[in-house]
Amino acid sequence: MLSVCSSTKAKAWRWKSTTATDRALKHEVGQKIHGFTISQVTSVPELSLTAVKLSHDGTGARYLHLAREDTNNLFSVQFRTTPRDSTGVPHILEHTVLCGSQKYPCRDPFFKMLNRSLSTFMNAFTASDYTLYPFSTQNPKDFQNLLSVYLDAAFFPCLRELDFWQEGWRLEHETPSDPQTPLIFKGVVFNEMKGVFADNERIFSQHLQNRLFPEHTYSVVSGGDPLCIPDLTWEQLKQFHTMHYHPSNARFFTYGNFPLEQHLKQIHEEALSKFQKIEPSTTVPSQKPWDKPREFQITCGPDSLASGSPKQVTVGVSFLLPDITDIFEAFTLNLLSSLLIGGPNSPFYKALIESGLGTDFSPDVGYNGYTREAFFSVGLQGIVEEDIQTVCDIIDRTVDAVIQKGFEDDRIEALLHKIELQMKHQSVSFGLTLMSYIASCWNHDGDPVELLKLGNQVAQFRQCLKENPKFLQEKVKQYFKKNQHKLTLSMKPDDKYSEKQTQMETEKLKQKVSCLSPKDKKQIYEKGLELLTQQSKSQDASCLPTLKVSDIEPTLPVTELAVALTAADVPVLYCAQPTNGVVYFRAFAGLHTLPEELQPYVPLFCSVLTKLGCGALDYREQAQQVELKTGGMTASPHVLPDHTHLDTYEQGVLFSSFCLDRNLPDMMHLWSEIFNNPHLEEEEHFRVLVKMTAQELSNGVPDSGHLYASIRASRTLTPAGDLQETFSGIDQVRLMKRVAEMADIKPVLRKLPRIKKHLLNCDNMRCSVNATPQQMSQAEKAVEKFIRSLGRSKSDQKPMCPNVVEKPVPHGSGGSASFGGSQFTRRLVTDPTFKPCQMKTHFLLPFPVNYVGECVRTAPYTDLDHASLKILARLMTAKFLHTEIREKGGAYGGGAKLSRDGIFTLYSYRDPHSTETLQSFVKAAEWAKSGRFMQQDVDEAKLSVFSSVDAPVAPSDKGLDHFLYGLSDEMKQAHRAQLFAVHRDSLIDVSNKYLGIGKSTHGLALLGPENVKIAKDPSWIIR
Repeated sequence: MLSVCSSTKAKAWRWKSTTATDRALKHEVGQKIHGFTISQVTSVPELSLTAVKLSHDGTGARYLHLAREDTNNLFSVQFRTTPRDSTGVPHILEHTVLCGSQKYPCRDPFFKMLNRSLSTFMNAFTASDYTLYPFSTQNPKDFQNLLSVYLDAAFFPCLRELDFWQEGWRLEHETPSDPQTPLIFKGVVFNEMKGVFADNERIFSQHLQNRLFPEHTYSVVSGGDPLCIPDLTWEQLKQFHTMHYHPSNARFFTYGNFPLEQHLKQIHEEALSKFQKIEPSTTVPSQKPWDKPREFQITCGPDSLASGSPKQVTVGVSFLLPDITDIFEAFTLNLLSSLLIGGPNSPFYKALIESGLGTDFSPDVGYNGYTREAFFSVGLQGIVEEDIQTVCDIIDRTVDAVIQKGFEDDRIEALLHKIELQMKHQSVSFGLTLMSYIASCWNHDGDPVELLKLGNQVAQFRQCLKENPKFLQEKVKQYFKKNQHKLTLSMKPDDKYSEKQTQMETEKLKQKVSCLSPKDKKQIYEKGLELLTQQSKSQDASCLPTLKVSDIEPTLPVTELAVALTAADVPVLYCAQPTNGVVYFRAFAGLHTLPEELQPYVPLFCSVLTKLGCGALDYREQAQQVELKTGGMTASPHVLPDHTHLDTYEQGVLFSSFCLDRNLPDMMHLWSEIFNNPHLEEEEHFRVLVKMTAQELSNGVPDSGHLYASIRASRTLTPAGDLQETFSGIDQVRLMKRVAEMADIKPVLRKLPRIKKHLLNCDNMRCSVNATPQQMSQAEKAVEKFIRSLGRSKSDQKPMCPNVVEKPVPHGSGGSASFGGSQFTRRLVTDPTFKPCQMKTHFLLPFPVNYVGECVRTAPYTDLDHASLKILARLMTAKFLHTEIREKGGAYGGGAKLSRDGIFTLYSYRDPHSTETLQSFVKAAEWAKSGRFMQQDVDEAKLSVFSSVDAPVAPSDKGLDHFLYGLSDEMKQAHRAQLFAVHRDSLIDVSNKYLGIGKSTHGLALLGPENVKIAKDPSWIIR
């Protein structure tokens, strides 16, 4: 049951010992509760929940409650928002409603609540046709607080003009206090969308939707096109709110084990009782089907990491499918899509990916169910322009072949197995997953409860196949062969693309400025100053509800762990958890004997290891077995910090997989084969995988620019930093692009067996198993058998790293008696000669925005300063950096964070500024050192830190900190006590000790366009 905080032990929360699902089943259809009437009560046993559907008597608002024995309770309110232009009105409105409301008129209650709550999730999303406001928390008082703020924001926002200017767009002097500087466009959403469309995949996806549905809301950019955003007026924003944000156009969703009655009472009293019913005109009409296929070509910027290569063209063929509210048809087509494109056994993978024409599938490949009518898309990226027609011909031929041959039974079984596994896998954000899963269908008046009854859909699907073995082939014929609503979209790079975008923005700006009278200009100047004054004013947030530090649980719940040594002296960590019949297996193998020149190839080794075939299985057969018997098998490189020393770390590879308990012997046998007999000489398929890996990495850069900047900035601060850059920085992306372009890939392929020799043995290995107590003895046998099958490495393998220290990991909490409580050791690499040094790197990339990172070497996890720095990072983000970087600077995001490895990072994301942001980082340090904050601010920062420290952990991940980092419950509890003990003076002390100029070593990095100031500064390395 939920552990209720002392301050909330009101009668309402003293629940009977029955479960949430049982309590919900007692509700009856027709029952009236707080202005709502129940229309349906349904048990959904496959997801262990009870669904209660209601409607609000006064307004017609719809409500779905999913009662489940889960303490991580979720709320969301969803509005159908159907814009008819690309000004981004729903997106800017989503930002602006969170900037203050009638009951909570302070600026930015949303961001302020991040520090006054123990929420496990808080956000807002704008989709093509709905806007969604979700939060989740495990604390009942917190749930009421957040619900109050969210309801007031959605239904009674202030929508002040200055907030619209800040969040949407404005004309303002480059330096607001200097009217001689030029007028430019500013605004958070304006810069966010410039960043979004720096990503070629997003350009393709956006055009695909706009061209396939040319008639209504899907023909526009709901997030906003940067060239259209400046056409939106404040009046239009307010009108859009009045029309769309009404209870009659709203869908409320709650999930978890808190009582439904309490939610209904609060929602009715604080919001819905104040409205009358209206008939919202927000329905999205059906798309008229075409009588013949259409073709379009668009342009994008060249791939910044593969300039000069002619293979940068993308082509996709898309087909309109039926309405997503036809639940069984949608389920069937979704499954059919997976059969067509999923994995190396699928017909489109064989025909397209293995053709060697391109690098990876085109964006939005497969079934897309987020528009009223779904669509299926398939194609290739990374091709030459001459091959566009060839790809289209291959797609047509593949459709014909599938109609002819159908699918193997085993592949269908593997997919149904995947659904069974998904239903049993316990994730911590299950409520959020369910909310996202039903949002589109419910938005168009589909039945969300039917959608959740996956068991029924699987049974009906099996029945259809049984009655008609050609059931799927007929669907392929109907929707892909005879479908005239078919779009062929191709996209090719234009070297002048970003120049043209800049030119169009300049034209737009000229057009806006030329219409201004001297009076308008004066007003703009004054408004700019007024906004700046308002942003700089200290904020009174006392109107907002808040939890107190005393509401935080003083102690951690204990995780029972046991360690056993197997025959080969490999330690195995056993953690008994309610995993719902699923077994989770992990192994960690050390890399400290690996020669340095092989290190850059470890990520590639990991990504191909489980995909090249093993033992008697070729890569197709292996993929089939992995799908049939497991939830996936992965390997990933890790650089793990030591909790007591900054210059000590562990390097290795984490292998993970999970399966239904009946499949455990098969899964462990697959691991044995992968470790002992991987097919590392399979050149043709290796080349295919390399191209896909390189393409995925390079496509991911615009979305994760701040992470790449931070990894680079910390590279020279600790010995682990360099390896981190090698494994997961821009260097890795560039290496993969180079390998993918190689005419002869054999030299790289030959490195794989060398890495295997150092890695795939039981010398430097530890394992862990999370399963139910009943599964443990079976799991023990299967893991023991796997370990016995492994070889030892040859005794001549010396550690390549000069200094390796063995560090025993302290016992886990709880009785380990049943296994004799063995210990395991971590082999840590240390470099006594290491000297941190400052380095500044600017990666020149053709983005319209910047990503900035500054890192500082501070203190390890067990150091008292670490706790203070953790709180300081949150304090600086909430009280200084958010205002400077987002509100004043217009970046989409920015802040400070402290990593477990003792690196303190300041960053910005989709930022129109670069050197100015670095100046803001300096000012932030000065602000912290001068102690310009109150005890209340410190308490809020603590709440924010504890909301992530105490974030729920899934049964599959319990004990993982102990297994990977060697952190016992006792150490975490000691750290917890240090966090509680942090006070104002200790924050000023650590600011002075680490953040001042010349105090601790800093590193800087920037991803973004050319920069005149940096180009002139010889201390920067430009790459």
